[in-house]
Amino acid sequence: MKIIVCIKRVVDTETRVKIGADGASIDLGGVQYITAPYDEMAVEKAIQLRDEAGEGNVTVVTVGPAAATKELRTALAMGADEAVHATTENRLGPQATALALKAAIDGRDYDLILCGKQATDEDDAAVGPMLAAALELPCVAFVHGLTVEGGKAIVEREIDGETEILEVDLPAVLTAQKGLAEPRYPGLKGIMAAKKKPLATAEAAGGDDPTVLESLALPPARGAMVTIEPTADGMRSLLESLRNDKKVL
Repeated sequence: MKIIVCIKRVVDTETRVKIGADGASIDLGGVQYITAPYDEMAVEKAIQLRDEAGEGNVTVVTVGPAAATKELRTALAMGADEAVHATTENRLGPQATALALKAAIDGRDYDLILCGKQATDEDDAAVGPMLAAALELPCVAFVHGLTVEGGKAIVEREIDGETEILEVDLPAVLTAQKGLAEPRYPGLKGIMAAKKKPLATAEAAGGDDPTVLESLALPPARGAMVTIEPTADGMRSLLESLRNDKKVL
């Protein structure tokens, strides 16, 4: 099985985000970076599918700055076979990212493309479906179960508390939801092997970005906690506040 996995370098989810002085960017001073967690799940599932098939290869692709080579090497250390890096130092919106990924993928042979359902920085959940549209492939988003049989993918995803099971012809684009696979930690052998695996680099293509980021702002601070006495008067006060002040009743 030949599988392509699209990944993204994001700020560590433990980072306390600060808005930059321009009001339209993140202050990246001293922050750590990781592979977007849902993308890691996609990498792990791709490796599992390849191993179950007994043949094939897993190619990881990213669009991002030169420093994102680190995240590609991590995926290679997990067990991916090769990597493709479309480099750009610019922030790209979802459409431009999808087109840059398409340009990096064009000409490659594949049975399946996996992405995370969303990156944990901008959370737009749009790149996977946009990539599928650009490639004119079927797409199923938010997948938490996946098997491949006879040129078809059998996928599971949650819809309003229920599980939906779909069958889709390959090639297709699927986006990974929590539960699809638990990412492994690269061992020393994998880390050493990753240094010898092929990593192709080229400038990102795909055209101009139609998205303009005008401003960023942190959510408003939470108000002070109000303590309600566990008495009849306290309960009446709580109900009145919910009804008259918060307008939730």
